Amino acid sequence: MYNPFPYDDPKPVNRPRLDEKTLDNITGGGTPAVTKKFAAAMAARLKAMPALVIGFDGYTTARWDLFLNLLNREFELLGIEFETVDAQAALYKSGPEIDGIIDPLLIWDKKIDPTLLYGKIWHGGYEGLMDPAKVAAFRADLLTRRGAPTSGVQTILPLLGNAPQTSVSPGLETLERREGTVGTDTAQCVPGSDGSPRAKVIAVFGYGCLSASLRDLYDVRCWFDITPKNSMLRIRAGEYANLGKQHTGIINRTIRRCYYCDFENAVTLRRQLLTEGALDWYFLDNDRARLQMMPFETFSEICAQLVKYPFRAKPCYLEGVWGGTYMKKLRGLPAKMRNAVWVFDFIPMEVSVLVEAGAELLDINYCTFVHREGERLMGADCVRKFKGYFPIRFNWDDSYHSTGNMSIQCHSGGAFNAENYNELGRQDESYYVVVTGHEAKTFIGFRDDADIPAFFREIEAADTEHKPCDYMKYVSYEESKPGLQVMLPAGTIHSSGRNQVILEIGSLTVGSYTYKMYDYLRLDFDGKQRPIHTRLGELNVRQDRRKSVIHDPQSPEYIVQEPRLDVRGDGWEEYILGENPQMYISLRRLEFEKRCEQDTKGEKFHVLTLVDGEKVRIRSAEHPERFFDLEFMEIACVPASMGRYVIENLGAEPIRVHKTCLRDGYQNDPA
Repeated sequence: MYNPFPYDDPKPVNRPRLDEKTLDNITGGGTPAVTKKFAAAMAARLKAMPALVIGFDGYTTARWDLFLNLLNREFELLGIEFETVDAQAALYKSGPEIDGIIDPLLIWDKKIDPTLLYGKIWHGGYEGLMDPAKVAAFRADLLTRRGAPTSGVQTILPLLGNAPQTSVSPGLETLERREGTVGTDTAQCVPGSDGSPRAKVIAVFGYGCLSASLRDLYDVRCWFDITPKNSMLRIRAGEYANLGKQHTGIINRTIRRCYYCDFENAVTLRRQLLTEGALDWYFLDNDRARLQMMPFETFSEICAQLVKYPFRAKPCYLEGVWGGTYMKKLRGLPAKMRNAVWVFDFIPMEVSVLVEAGAELLDINYCTFVHREGERLMGADCVRKFKGYFPIRFNWDDSYHSTGNMSIQCHSGGAFNAENYNELGRQDESYYVVVTGHEAKTFIGFRDDADIPAFFREIEAADTEHKPCDYMKYVSYEESKPGLQVMLPAGTIHSSGRNQVILEIGSLTVGSYTYKMYDYLRLDFDGKQRPIHTRLGELNVRQDRRKSVIHDPQSPEYIVQEPRLDVRGDGWEEYILGENPQMYISLRRLEFEKRCEQDTKGEKFHVLTLVDGEKVRIRSAEHPERFFDLEFMEIACVPASMGRYVIENLGAEPIRVHKTCLRDGYQNDPA
């Protein structure tokens, strides 16, 4: 999600039943109100101790400056001394040292990666980027000062506005200064009314300050969370500099480093904190002026209630040069959007979940919810197999009334991804056609008579000499019609043609390894020819996947399959649309007029998309009050823990629901 459109879809709101105690523990109403309540809670803690150490960590692009400035004001009113420590200045290696660790993981050869998109995921975490000597000094000093007389320096954090967050307060060496030091930034502590030193709060803020080796230093641990879309918008606005950087840089390079280092560090640490229950307070930092805050127990209760319901994620919308118009009209998107080429309806690493909680609407990073409620959401086997990640992603590709096809492309397999990107596994996809116009086509596999070496020569000439490639001589296609399902195991050459809308369903990867092999000499929005990945494409494309092979039921490469009835019930039928040993997903369709019974059996989540019909209700069989109403071309997830559930037709037309789940035996599949 390099460039999401800044639009918040207000419709996909989840309404789990929350008790009054839970609602009362959520604080909103603006950042000043949140700060006042937090300061009061900390003041109450200070009645039992002379000093309090608070750790403020958060997801990439979280900002603490405004909150800490307001917190300083509140503590002054309460007569409490307040100090801040910038974790980046106090703990980390120098910028050049961090560059020396991360830059070699990234691809810098533009002949291989012309847009510098790719690299290897850094799995060393925040602690791998910290200076051991600084960490030791930080630990020793903080342990000493928390019990020392409170005659040290008060450090007030400057308000930064929209400037990049770098080192915004003095490092630990400044906090070492003691009473009597000459300087304009020092302030004497005002003793209490009985002459005793004032109580003191020390706030350590910054990415990684709640890492495992430092966690015991804090009396209170806080996490500032933010949705992936808002995080990306902050990066694009120049409000974030990568770890070790003092200033933001070229947007795409900043984003790439986030995907392969900064995001990964934040996700890994957040998962540890959530699964271990190691937090005290949870903040939503999607709007700096309107923070939302709750005790961690309250956040956990919200997640525990949400996972009892079918739910929908909040989509992200992206423009693109070949984009169509169908989803823009269907969803009522802003007129100023050029199109909605991609709708990230349910891509786990990119979306959020909206939860109505009394007067507050909470926009929660979806992966946060996944990591808190993994087993009830996905099933224990799934959590183990995919290391806590939600393993399937869903988006819409809209080329309806567009200027052309998607690029001719392929994706890489598990061994290639592991060796070159430190990834979890292969990138598989599938297309399900929902809407078509005139002459719509879905491209998949090579023609039986294709001269593939000649194809490689032509796409190379297109890239280097700007000569058009007659791709129709080489790439096979299916005539698109609603209901067509094609499977795209890694290495399959493919494209969605113009004049259709497809539901794209893919496997888990942190990055997106799409190798554009031919893009019709098309220009991007900036007027430059779009770069393609001929070398990576040639390395990964499967030349044996030709038309006759992918249609052959006896072939292991059978990926354009005919629907086959799997099970039927009272007034409903379930068809298998696509299953292949190379892919861990099962693609199905439910057909009925009134209602359909389903069962997760407590083992597998189901993802449902209404692909024909007006509106359905998905509800628990045992708890019918737990439901979600789904309209045409919307996607909902049914948690594994739900068990038996019912899909009811709320309209007059016959219903077709696309169903995706994990294939039987996926636990034993290789990566």
